[in-house]
Amino acid sequence: MEKNSNKKELSAANREELLNTLKERFEKNKNRHKGITWAEVLAKLETNPEKLWSLDEMELSGGEPDVVGYDNNTAEYIFYDCAAESPKGRRSLCYDYEALASRKEHKPKNNAIDVATAMGIEILTETDYRDLQKMGKFDLKTSSWLKTPAEIRALGGAIFGDRRYDHIFKYHNGAESYYAARGFRGSLRV
Repeated sequence: MEKNSNKKELSAANREELLNTLKERFEKNKNRHKGITWAEVLAKLETNPEKLWSLDEMELSGGEPDVVGYDNNTAEYIFYDCAAESPKGRRSLCYDYEALASRKEHKPKNNAIDVATAMGIEILTETDYRDLQKMGKFDLKTSSWLKTPAEIRALGGAIFGDRRYDHIFKYHNGAESYYAARGFRGSLRV
């Protein structure tokens, strides 16, 4: 989709295309957002063009974002990447910049934390990931980096999750590792 200059804003045509895609996905997956109407979500999206830009980034990289809840405390709708597998356009990334800088050779093209930040989204936490897995079966062939606690990261590690044998697993790896089947899933609050 075509972007307007350096602003984090979509053209009118791209905005309409994205909203149609999000509406279709919303209607098709009502189990993810019981008690929430598309009209409510649309009203919030229309007043937050930068959030639409981030949702478009999620869509373009294969995340298939969808509404998964509403936070009554902050009055925000919560979107997660709901693609069956870890978003294809966000794989083969190490965990963060420190991990990327530590690799002497065979560096990946980027890192998950910086890509998420550039997109204006957050990497799913372990709790977010478990909540997502209650809505369907995700990452049956891939895995996704998860927001890693500082004490684990300080020791050089990072965590990721997947679903195998009909169970959700959380693992650890060196933060500098990267694999063709590991990406990251994001969340966005609007």
